[in-house]
Amino acid sequence: MREVAIIGVGMTEFGELWDKSLRDLLVESSLKAMDDAKVDAVDAIYVGAMSSGLFDNQEHLASIAADYLGMVGVPATRCESACISGSLAFKGAFLDVASGYSDIVLVTGVEKMTDVSGDKAVAGLSTAADDEFEGYNGVTFPGLYAMIANAHMKKYGTTRRQLSLVAVKNHANALKNPNAQFRMKVTPEAVEGSVMIADPLHILDCSPITDGAASVVVAPLELAKEKFAHHKIVKVIGLGHATGTIALHSREDITELDAVVKAGERAYKMAGLGPDDIDFAELHDCFTIAEICELEALGFCAKGEGGLMTERGETLPDGKIPINISGGLKAKGHPVGATGVSQIIELVEQIRGDAGDRQLKKADIGLAQNLGGSGGSSIVTILKGLGSRV
Repeated sequence: MREVAIIGVGMTEFGELWDKSLRDLLVESSLKAMDDAKVDAVDAIYVGAMSSGLFDNQEHLASIAADYLGMVGVPATRCESACISGSLAFKGAFLDVASGYSDIVLVTGVEKMTDVSGDKAVAGLSTAADDEFEGYNGVTFPGLYAMIANAHMKKYGTTRRQLSLVAVKNHANALKNPNAQFRMKVTPEAVEGSVMIADPLHILDCSPITDGAASVVVAPLELAKEKFAHHKIVKVIGLGHATGTIALHSREDITELDAVVKAGERAYKMAGLGPDDIDFAELHDCFTIAEICELEALGFCAKGEGGLMTERGETLPDGKIPINISGGLKAKGHPVGATGVSQIIELVEQIRGDAGDRQLKKADIGLAQNLGGSGGSSIVTILKGLGSRV
């Protein structure tokens, strides 16, 4: 298999984008990524989207992408796996290039979620859970993650304040991200005083409903060196994909995200690295408890110590391993189909040294972890800059 590099990135602002349609967002981020890569044509397109049919009455996004990008005839594929839809599209493009089937491939993750009512958006997102056993009985994702949080607090002594500190950190990081949906400072007291959604989770523990799109262009590493070295070249060195049970009641321990553990192990093995080799990470903080569980699942700390790690400041920008410098899903926003691709963009910009005010001092090797539903699927991607240490 050929080695693969990311040669271009681009994304829209995340937020309530009333004046832009689903296809507007898809085209905007795609053209930005192609412009960044300095390419005017691609061999294939992969689109990640979870619920365009439910939110926008528009499926067949593969054809939409090729048509509205002026690339009719180019093969295009739409990928769906709940909130990892964008990362799954990236995996498809990676394998397309690595196999030699294509040379230049565009990946775009997109979701337009605010053109429906809040109730309809929640109902649409709930289709990523087990409808027969969870949705039918009225459980939505805040309820599912509240169960995880309560179990984690009981088993490991994780505190309400530790959950709050995840939100505080990610909102502080988002203040430096011009594309973030919520560029505002919050305090622990504000988190704990916000509206209760599902005990112990308040509204400021939850990621928002978001519109947005994010795109990357990938190519063989050798071709990137020859023709597309416009920026520091960023190489894909690890990619792991795994599934877990879709329903919480099927798990032996709901505090453990098995899909994240397995995806992480596979990505680390491919990269020939371990958790201590990672400089920074973008984790799927759909709820504050998710980030805490993912720290543990990826080996950044021992089981049960994700809350303590957060409280000790080890996930801050100047900490042991900075987490969610972009602001994460919590504050950057969570247009579900675009989320995984936007995580990869943050890694690329940090590794290139292009992250502006949020640039880390040490950003050679980065990890992105994307989660589907309450842990039914996960993809972990590891990137490094060419010439970086391994």
